[in-house]
Formats: sequence, structure tokens, C-alpha cells
Amino acid sequence: MIYILTGPDDFSISQRLEELKKVLDETMFDANFTQFPGDIVSPAELKAAVETVPFLAAKRLVLVTGPFGRFEAVGAKKVAASRQAKKAAANRENDAKLFAGSLANVPDSTLVVLVDNKVGNNNPLLKALGQKAQVSQFPLLRSDELKDWINQRVEKAGGSIAPAAVNLLASLIGSNLWTMSGEVEKLVLYCKGRRIAEADVRMLVASARDVNVFALVDAILVPDAARAGNLLEQMLIGGDTPSHLISLLHRQLHLLILARDMQSRGIPQSEMRNQLGIAEFAFRKTFEQAKRYPLARVKTALERLLETDIAIKTGKYSDELALNILVAELGQSVG
Repeated sequence: MIYILTGPDDFSISQRLEELKKVLDETMFDANFTQFPGDIVSPAELKAAVETVPFLAAKRLVLVTGPFGRFEAVGAKKVAASRQAKKAAANRENDAKLFAGSLANVPDSTLVVLVDNKVGNNNPLLKALGQKAQVSQFPLLRSDELKDWINQRVEKAGGSIAPAAVNLLASLIGSNLWTMSGEVEKLVLYCKGRRIAEADVRMLVASARDVNVFALVDAILVPDAARAGNLLEQMLIGGDTPSHLISLLHRQLHLLILARDMQSRGIPQSEMRNQLGIAEFAFRKTFEQAKRYPLARVKTALERLLETDIAIKTGKYSDELALNILVAELGQSVG
């Protein structure tokens, strides 16, 4: 069976992948689990792995990460109608058919899982696989779906939570389920059997400025004006000063530019983290944001932030008014 797991919610993708791995015999897991980077694996390598008989077990699993991007058009080539562009498109389709051909004879004993955060509907590999694959989409959870997820996660951890606390959690952290799962676990442990209240969230989560700043940067760069405004209000209510928030935003936007530059130069993640000098969680979130948002958008946001800082220092606006105007403008558009 071939499974395609795609979407920006990489937490849910990882959870689904763990479920699929459970078909493997734990005692023979390493012998029957093979993983390939999808951007460089050859059809021949993949075919050999897929058609290998499980070793002393009933099932084996072959995981391919990021295989679809290699078959997508890049930049202007995507819309160009030149002969060269058409030839390139034909080559991509042929390559995709060869890649899909390596999965033509997947035995019942093998599970093939293709994981990619973004797969276009017209992706040549997706078309070549046709009905052979089971496609599962994992979009970011929003609004009621996110709140339902929080309730279910709290219940699974053995706790209970007030609706107001759920609303605040959703507002502060948003759709980052990696962060949300950690905060839920922390709240359940702290409350020790009693219901999680809004005050608990404010004390344990609202003080986690890094989480809030990451969420605010996400809302600004998406852009999502309503959420950006709500997050800013919550942070100010929680005791953050406008000047401190400006410095935190400046630092994070600057880190995104540095991280994006390192990504473009192919610097390994371990070295990137050392050069940026930030903690593991902060690095993971910065790395994700750097991949997600165009560099031009981040630079524009940083430029407008610097303009706001100058407006405050020259007395044009009060610090809180200037920050509110900035977040409202960036939440509408940063282009």
C-alpha cells in the first residue's frame, strides 16, 4: 500500500506516521524500516527497497521524505510558455513516471509512505501515482477544530479544561501543535487533577514570551490581522511593554533572515543552530518559519518595524499606538 501524507501540520503527520510504524515487529524494526530523502533517491534504489522481502517479520515500511518537490516547476518556469519551458515540463513528467514506476509492484507486505509538506494538485508524481496511493491531507487546525483538538489532548492526558482556558490557549499558541502539546502536558501536570482554568494558562503559558512572539510573527507574515491584533492585546495585558515587544520582534525577524540565508547555502541544521545561538525549541520554530515565509516578506516586515521604532523615538506616536498601527498594517499585508 502507498500512503501520501501532506500538509503544513507536521505534528499530525508525525502522529500518523507513528501509527503506520506500529505494523512493524518491534524486535525487527531496524531491519524492516528504510528511509530515503525524496530529492535524491533514484527510482532503482526505491524499487529495490520496496520489493525487498521483510526480514523475519510480516511487514516492512519504506519512508520517502520530500519526494514531490523535485518534480515541481520553479519560479518563472512555472508560467512560461516558451519551448524550453514546455520541454522542461515534459522532462519532469517523464521523470515522475519513472519514479512512480518504481512503486508499480508494491507487495502486500510493504507499506510505502511518501511525506511532503506541500504537494500541488498538478504535481506530475501525484498524477503518475493516480489511484494507487491513499492521500491524507493535514491542514493547520483553526478555530473550532483547534479548540476541539485541545480538549481531546487534555482529556487524553488525564485532565479537564475550562472553555475560557481553551480559548486563551488557542489565541496564544495558534496552530503549532508541537508547542500546544507541550503546553497541554505542562498544564495537566501543574493542575494535578483539577480543571485547568484561564488563570493557569495566563501564569504558565502567557509568560512564555518566545511562544507568543513566534505566534505573533506567524500572524504578521501569513498575514492574519485579526489574530495578530488579538495576540498583541494578550501580550500587553500579560505585562509585556511595547518597547520590549519591538525588541523581541526585531530579534526574531533578524533571525529569520539569517536562517533563510543559511538554508539557501545548504548549511546543516546543527551548524545553523550553533551560529544562531538559540535553544532547540526556538531553533526548530525559527527554522520552520524561515522555510515557510518569503525572504522579501520578512525583510519588509523588519523595515517597517525599524520605521516604527524611529517614529516612537522621535515622538511621532506613543509606543503602544505605534505598535498597534504596525501590527494592524502588517497583518493586512507586508508586501
